Amino acid sequence: MSFRFLTACCLLVSSVLAFSSYSYAAEGKTRVLMLTQSKGYTHGSVKRQKEELAPAEIAMIQLGKQSGLFTVDCTQDAAADFTKENLQDYDLVMFYTTGMLPIKDEDMQYFLNDWLKQKGHGFIGFHSATDTYKSYEPYWDMVGGSFNGHPWTAGNTVTITVHNPDFPAMKPFGKEFQFKDEIYQYKNWQPEKVHVLMSLNMAKCNPSKPYQVPVAWAKEWGQGKVFVNNLGHNPETWANPMFQDSVIGAIKWIRGDAPAAVPPNPELSKKEDEKAAAAAAKTESK
Repeated sequence: MSFRFLTACCLLVSSVLAFSSYSYAAEGKTRVLMLTQSKGYTHGSVKRQKEELAPAEIAMIQLGKQSGLFTVDCTQDAAADFTKENLQDYDLVMFYTTGMLPIKDEDMQYFLNDWLKQKGHGFIGFHSATDTYKSYEPYWDMVGGSFNGHPWTAGNTVTITVHNPDFPAMKPFGKEFQFKDEIYQYKNWQPEKVHVLMSLNMAKCNPSKPYQVPVAWAKEWGQGKVFVNNLGHNPETWANPMFQDSVIGAIKWIRGDAPAAVPPNPELSKKEDEKAAAAAAKTESK
């Protein structure tokens, strides 16, 4: 079988891309498969230029090296590399993807219903992972929701409230912070199935919408774990220390190094809806 992985061991500081067969991760390190294929809009953060890796790929490979916690293999060929056989070599999958990916149905079924539900396995979805398989319910049921527009574009600075600052992936952000990035709103959103970690503060955002817009959440999936973070549209986000520390926290949570309960908190979403409606009404009355 031919592999098209861009392995961490082949990445030079100049980020020159090299192809090689898969090399096993050092003992004790989490093995990550990062899929950055686009079958819709291609974000700058995952756009490769000639023989160079994309900014998000470079950032994750370097973060794995610096932390000593994980290794990353990157691919933009889901048909060849996202298979039942290849998943046996990994503990964690990252998606920064769009559209209907060319993954065979049997491989996707295995991923969702078997691999991801195993203890120690996890999924991290960045930004447009929610703009993937939007018409495929088994996927959006796992990931937590589907892209439904982005009123806050790449140039917007938004204020984000952290609801669970003790969660490993939220500690770097504090209780509230401002961030310049594109923020999605969602359909197929199921607050009764997720633990919302942070949302837009509509009283401090422009535009102000009369409904909650979650920015990150977590959930258990069988014995596996799912973490989704909307941030990551802008390439600069991937070099941001808070964002990188958040990724480290999420991986530690998935590994079991930083335990944290993630019970669904739909009551929080209901309160955020009420607060957002009040903030939007106040903005309109001015």
